[in-house]
Amino acid sequence: MPKRIRRRYLAIKLEAEEAFDKKKLTDAIWESVTKLFGEYGASKTGISAIEYRKEEKMLILRCFHNSLNMVRAAIAFTTKIEETPVAMHIINVSGTLKALRKNLKNEK
Repeated sequence: MPKRIRRRYLAIKLEAEEAFDKKKLTDAIWESVTKLFGEYGASKTGISAIEYRKEEKMLILRCFHNSLNMVRAAIAFTTKIEETPVAMHIINVSGTLKALRKNLKNEK
């Protein structure tokens, strides 16, 4: 019987002067993962961007549960997007998208 793939959802707050599009953010995080852990390590993360709220500068990212620490390190390592300084902070991590959105709504 195949194992079920467990995922984690991360809410990431961006601190930057300008708002970026979802593809540029995802590419910057992928680049950081690749620099830190190589191609093989990056393939183990399963990163994908779920949602980006430009007005709030909030990104919701999905990864595999066993690579959560690698993704956290890569997010902390990301300091520039297209030569623009940026800081990323993980606000919340959850096992389901529904719970993550509920927790984000409660924090406001």
